[in-house]
Amino acid sequence: MLAKRLCANREIPPALRGLFFVAEVLCDGVLLLALTFTFALRLSAVQGPSMLPTLDHGQWMLITAVPVQLRHGDIVVVSESGVQLDDHVVKRVIGLPGDVIHIDFVAGVVYRNGQALHEPNLDPINRPGDVAFPITVQPGSVFVLGDNRNNSMDSRHSEIGLVDQRFVIGRVLLPSR
Repeated sequence: MLAKRLCANREIPPALRGLFFVAEVLCDGVLLLALTFTFALRLSAVQGPSMLPTLDHGQWMLITAVPVQLRHGDIVVVSESGVQLDDHVVKRVIGLPGDVIHIDFVAGVVYRNGQALHEPNLDPINRPGDVAFPITVQPGSVFVLGDNRNNSMDSRHSEIGLVDQRFVIGRVLLPSR
């Protein structure tokens, strides 16, 4: 707005008016970028090996910062406090409210509602936690597992358990290599 007024002022040389216009466009772009990364998108790094082979430790991810409808298979960022990214874990959504999850640790197979999940790129799951199966996912919660199933702290462990959806701070949109 200010640049428009200055550009209309005939006492200012044309080159300087052009400079004001460019400065306004750049400021608007920076403001738009700041607002986008404050309210809509975030960058975050994977911490630890629990999402191998899908995501590597230290790999950057672009995540949503706005509530989204979660789906089976989504990779999500979960925070213990619900807001901080410095205490987050990255996991895959296996169960949504009402789903019954069972894990056969002998066969290494995860079942959702009686159907075995087809996970050809992942090692069989054979390390139980302290949560008893089958487990029904409660309303407002999700059941999550790391892709590195035998080296992941996830919903098999009561320390994480069923995750309150209010603590899902984003869905991974774009892992970058």
